[in-house]
Amino acid sequence: MTKKDIIQTGKEVLQIEAKAVEALSSKLDENFVKAVHLIYRTKSRVIVTGIGKSGLVGRKIAATLASCGTPAMFVHPAEAGHGDLGMILREDVIIAVSYSGETREIIDLLDFIKRIGVKLICITGDKNSKIARYSDIVLESKVEKEAEPSGLVPTASSTAALALGDALAIAVMKKKGFNERDFAFVHPKGQIGKKLLRVETLMHKGQEIPCVRPETPMGEVIEEMTQKKLGMTCVVNPEKILVGIITDGDLRRMLRKYKEAALQKTAQDCMTLNPVTIDKSDLATEALNIMEKRKITSLVIKNKGGKMEGIIHLHDLWRTEMF
Repeated sequence: MTKKDIIQTGKEVLQIEAKAVEALSSKLDENFVKAVHLIYRTKSRVIVTGIGKSGLVGRKIAATLASCGTPAMFVHPAEAGHGDLGMILREDVIIAVSYSGETREIIDLLDFIKRIGVKLICITGDKNSKIARYSDIVLESKVEKEAEPSGLVPTASSTAALALGDALAIAVMKKKGFNERDFAFVHPKGQIGKKLLRVETLMHKGQEIPCVRPETPMGEVIEEMTQKKLGMTCVVNPEKILVGIITDGDLRRMLRKYKEAALQKTAQDCMTLNPVTIDKSDLATEALNIMEKRKITSLVIKNKGGKMEGIIHLHDLWRTEMF
């Protein structure tokens, strides 16, 4: 094969598989809605099963469901008959992935599934197959042709089944109202976890916060800022309600304006009113965006009542290596 032939083959495969996935959208019907409702309502887990390429697709579907807020696991159909059937509970929902719908290892499980009353969803290319006939809900994933010339290697069909599984998982996720905060809770590691960090996990709090009262003399304000080393201090009233901030920039401007008389001033004479703040539940990435846009190095965290809760500094975000 020439370089041109190789590139053309790659393009043809991608086009065939893209067409197969696109065609699925016209096949989504009431059965898809029923499947979403069934998974949404279950108080137990989703058990996904399949063998060969369908088994690999099934593992991915189970993983996607779990990461999107629906407890799910993969059970190998061949192992199920050797003790793994004990993993399946009456309250579970089973998703069987089989393009032919005649996979012997899954057919061997049908009597057990029906006997204990587990609801069965199948993803198949043949809605008249034996597995389909035994299923409570059938999701058709039939493709016009495989991307492999002989039509023997699962390519477009496995991609279509995978896409249909993703569609199920995301639809259930949205119905549950599973949001970024929930996603962050189950993805604490890796780059995803870093980018979903909340401000509250990085902020300085308690005695680490530089804090003065409005009547505090500027000499004491400077000492507080020097000790806490955040380049600023909060100005709060006796109830810890934020009334302003003083930054290193404010100090320089004050010294230029008042010169020797600067130390005779108080915090309220020099503070900036209505400083930019953020909520502790906001994403750390949002804090970074605000700092970069405003060209500032610190953000004060306050609650809805205006009470100061912490400070996040630009260096705190850099240390996470998420950016």
